[in-house]
Amino acid sequence: MNAGAVDDMVEVPPGRVTLSDRRTQRRWPVDVAPFRMSAFPVTQSWYAEVTGQRPSATHGERLPVEGVSWWDAVRFCNTLSRREGLTPAYRIRADDETAEWDAAADGYRLPTEAEWEHACRAGTEGPRYGRLDEIAWYRGNSGDRMHAVGGKQPNAWGLYDMLGNVWDWCWDVYDAEVYGTYRVLRGGGWSDEQWSCRASVRRRSHPTYRIDDVGFRVARSPRPS
Repeated sequence: MNAGAVDDMVEVPPGRVTLSDRRTQRRWPVDVAPFRMSAFPVTQSWYAEVTGQRPSATHGERLPVEGVSWWDAVRFCNTLSRREGLTPAYRIRADDETAEWDAAADGYRLPTEAEWEHACRAGTEGPRYGRLDEIAWYRGNSGDRMHAVGGKQPNAWGLYDMLGNVWDWCWDVYDAEVYGTYRVLRGGGWSDEQWSCRASVRRRSHPTYRIDDVGFRVARSPRPS
């Protein structure tokens, strides 16, 4: 296991997932097309290789990168795409801090929250894809710290640390009418109680926010036929 490299991408099959929000009591189905997702959260070594930066508060090559904003994650995706000779997924305008997703691009990107939940569940319907202590680092077993990626059991599709360790930034705006540009976070982190480490849990944060339990993983759409 390289635990953080371009070749650690997992094929996620198509499907349908029903998203839900506790605050508004809404539920809505989303069809998910096939895509690829990194088997692990982006590691500190991978982030440093691509960007030359080491923003994390706790250091370790195989630890998830943290202390990264949504904007940092988006820029990482574009930089990685250019390194691999792919078309960047995002058009970033620095003057007004907006980003547009080019859905036809073959480059790396953040997963949508529907893609994230579909990938996390891996065909299961319960709150988690396995017993929590076997699949996730959370407050009950983390010893108040992050752990190297891949240390717990993967889900049925070969994705590690989908729950616990660090939250994952997703592409989506959380609720523009109420929270403006706040983006969606998924998965729970090393300092969270067990109720936060469930496939359906949504958290929100400002896209410039950086903290020691938030990281990300990357996705790619199939090449256009």
